[in-house]
Order: sequence, then C-alpha cells, then structure tokens
Amino acid sequence: MSTQPDHDFPPADLRPILHQISTLLKSRNETVSIAETAAGGLISSSILSTPGTSSIYKGGLTLYTLPSRIAFAGWSQETISNYKGPTTEIVTGLARHVRKDLESTYTIAESGTAGPTGGATPNRKPGYVALAVDCEQGTFVRELDTGLGTDRVGNMKRFAVEALTLLRDVIKGEAHNKL
Repeated sequence: MSTQPDHDFPPADLRPILHQISTLLKSRNETVSIAETAAGGLISSSILSTPGTSSIYKGGLTLYTLPSRIAFAGWSQETISNYKGPTTEIVTGLARHVRKDLESTYTIAESGTAGPTGGATPNRKPGYVALAVDCEQGTFVRELDTGLGTDRVGNMKRFAVEALTLLRDVIKGEAHNKL
C-alpha cells in the first residue's frame, strides 16, 4: 500500500502549464493575481495546489455573478445594464482593476461561457472565452472557442489552461495581442 496520496487535482491537463508558470514566476521573483468568472476558481485553486505558491500568488476573485462584480471589481449598475456577455474589453477591465488592488506583477482575467446553456451571439455560445493578462507592459488579450461545445467541465479546464498559457506567453515576451 502506497503512503503517497492519489490526487486527481489539479486536472492532468493543467499540470504542465502550472509547472511552467510557477517556475517562471519564482525564478523572476514575480507575482500573479486572478479574476475569473466561468472557470469558477479553477485557475486560482490549481495554482494554489502547487507547493511554494505563497511566494507568487497575491490572491484571486471568482466573479461569477454580476452583483459580485459590483462588490469586488469596480463595476456599476450602468456597467451591468450595458453587459452583453464576455468580451476582451470586459476582461481587460477586470484584470486592470484587480492588479491595481492586489498589487501583483501580473493579473489574469477570464470570462467565458462554459455551458451547457448559452446564448445566440458568438461570445455567449458554450466554449467561448475571453482572456486578459495585465502587467506593467500593458494588457494582452486572447479570445477563443474551445470547440468542446456544451461540455461544461471540459470548457472550464480548457479556459484555465488557455489563461495560464497566455500568462506564460506574456512573461516570456511572446504574447502579441496588446491593447
């Protein structure tokens, strides 16, 4: 009988990028904070499952509901009234606000439609995600469709992988979609 615990967390598809991110941030003495919506805390909890992350993780917010964005992300009732679903503009604002408040080197912001339900516009269809990483060099964005359709858990995991991949690309100077 093994004395090592058998954990299924973080999900296997996140482990390689988590290792890259934690190694990069630790070697550079830099920090990260998170503002996530449709990933539901998966990005933060995955980072926190990696030993030694207290030196790189400044905090995170799971802003799943619109009222939570008023309370913690600087939104107003007007912002909510004009809300048309996740966009790169939405995640840019989330990333900038949270980075300012938590004083991290980088902030990842994610907003998407995990499914199984959604809407008619492309940014409201299950599998769509908008991502941003804000840092001293600016805000870098990416949007994509996972191609996983209504697979809610699959989409959430892919949103987390893509968010961490964008962070890695920004840290390494390989991200190109800067606002």
